Amino acid sequence: MELLQTLVLALIQGLTEFLPISSSAHLILVPVLTGWPDQGLAFDVAVHLGTLAAVVVYFRDEIVRMTRAGVGSLAGRWSPDARLAWAVVLGTLPVVVVGGLGKSFIETALRGPVVIGITAIVFGLALWWADAAGRRARDEYTVGWREALFVGLAQALALIPGTSRSGITITAGLMLGLTREAAARFSFLLSIPTLVASSVLVGRDLAASGALVDWTTLLVGAAVAGVSAYLCIGAFIRLLSRTGMLPYVIYRVVLGIVLLALFW
Repeated sequence: MELLQTLVLALIQGLTEFLPISSSAHLILVPVLTGWPDQGLAFDVAVHLGTLAAVVVYFRDEIVRMTRAGVGSLAGRWSPDARLAWAVVLGTLPVVVVGGLGKSFIETALRGPVVIGITAIVFGLALWWADAAGRRARDEYTVGWREALFVGLAQALALIPGTSRSGITITAGLMLGLTREAAARFSFLLSIPTLVASSVLVGRDLAASGALVDWTTLLVGAAVAGVSAYLCIGAFIRLLSRTGMLPYVIYRVVLGIVLLALFW
């Protein structure tokens, strides 16, 4: 890969992984629209590890508290942090099951620009509706096990390119009455085990393929993706109370219309 392609794709991954506009859609579309060769499995693993590092560093204090509380809950010591930790675990199960069973079909049949255009519009409008209709009165510590599974089932839909993992989980959180900030924080915490599972699966495929690895490209990609993702998380949460979800909804609808006009 050339340096320009590496920087552009890593920056796109870092910025779009946590914005509700679908990182997978953009990583699929950029090579289609630019004529660049596919970036390959190794690069996908690298940039996902970069964004994983970003969210872990950003939420490091919460992760330590949740881990300790989750372990303590096994001895019967329950707390808000313990409930949140188990909510994240339960919310991860659906995407692991669906991803494991449908991975090959999703990667072959659902990666086209028409599918991305449709999902960008449909789930963008769903985000707009949830933001407008939601009560926005609860924080992430109030999420119960049924609600965690509901958000987790929504997250499984994000395996379809264009849906957006953060977008659909924030939509589900808003539907449950979470504030915008709480829905975003729960979505980002939920991304941690999901990104770990995704990296393991793709890494396994990479190891099985025996492909040669350009370590310089991978390190640059991971670093750019990680730094841009870290900055994006903080900016997104800070701006939510002022901007709401409308700017992202408009972007998604416009992107979807352009894709359908070009490729349908």
